[in-house]
Amino acid sequence: MSQGKGMVMALPERWDEACFAVPAVRALVRSCIVSALVCQDGQESFWKTVCNLPCFTFSLRTSVGELSKIIGNDWEASLVWEEGIAAKAFVKAKIPRRLGPSDVRLKKLLTHPLQALDSPTEHRVRFYLNFVEEMGVSVTQPEFFVPASLGIPAKPKTVLLCPGSDFGISHEWPLDRWQMLAISLLEKGYHLTVAGSVGSRDLGKILSTRLGDDAEFFHASPLGAALSTLATFHLIISADGSLPHLAAYSGGTCITLFGPNDPNWKRPLGKQNIVVKHHVECAPCLSPKCQMDHRCQNELQVSDVLNAIG
Repeated sequence: MSQGKGMVMALPERWDEACFAVPAVRALVRSCIVSALVCQDGQESFWKTVCNLPCFTFSLRTSVGELSKIIGNDWEASLVWEEGIAAKAFVKAKIPRRLGPSDVRLKKLLTHPLQALDSPTEHRVRFYLNFVEEMGVSVTQPEFFVPASLGIPAKPKTVLLCPGSDFGISHEWPLDRWQMLAISLLEKGYHLTVAGSVGSRDLGKILSTRLGDDAEFFHASPLGAALSTLATFHLIISADGSLPHLAAYSGGTCITLFGPNDPNWKRPLGKQNIVVKHHVECAPCLSPKCQMDHRCQNELQVSDVLNAIG
C-alpha cells in the first residue's frame, strides 16, 4: 500500500476458525499487505504468537462506534472474514476499500467482495487459503502451516483429558466412558490432568472429582491464555470443540473424538493429530443438539480411543 496506513485485518472470532485462518494470516503478513489486526481481547495473546503486528482489541461490550474510533479512519483498506462488529466498524470508519468473502450477509458491508469457494468436502483451512490466493498471495510455504514456536517441551507420559465441548452437548462423549478411559490410562502409567472449559456443563470438573487424587484439574479459561499449558502435555484427548484446535496449534498431539461434525472439514490442523469417530448413518449432522439418540457418541467405545493411542 502506497498511502495512508495500509490495510487493517479483522480476525475470526471463533477459536476453531481462528486456528484454521493462521496459515492464511501468516501468508498475508509475509506479503506485507496487512499492517494491523483487529480481534477480540481474549484472543490477543494467541495472535501475538502468530505475528508481531499492532493489534486493536474489542470486548463483547464494545459498540461499533467505539471500535471505529479505536481503529481510526486513516486506513487505505480493510479485510474481514465474517460479518461482525469489526466489519461494521470498518464501514463506520469510512475505510474506502473494504475486502472480504462474497458472502450474502457480509457483501453489503464490502466495497470489494472476492469469491472464495468453500465446500464441506475439503478442509475449512482451504476457505482462507483460497481467499488469500484470490488476492494474489502465495500460500505454499511450509512454515505457514507449522504449530506455534513456544519453546515449551512436553512432559513424557502426560495426558490431558477434555470431556466437555463448547460446540454443544451432541459433541460430548458419555462421562462414564471418559472415566473408563482414564482408569485404563492410569493403569498404563500415564499422568492425567482433566481440563474444564467454558460452555461444557462442568464435565471436566465432574470427571476430575470422580478421579480424585489420581488426576489434576486444569481450568482452561480463557483459552487464549492456555496455550503455554497445553504445550506441556504429551497427548491431549478431547471432545470435538475449541480446545483441541488450540492444543494442536500449541504443538501438542491431539486425539479428537468426533460425533456430529465432519472431520474431513473441521479436524484440527497437523499431521500428528488423530480423529476417532464411530460411523453412523445420520452423521455428519453438524447439530449442537442431537435430534435422535446420540448414537454417534454412545456407540463410540473406549477400546476405539485406546487403539488410537497405540
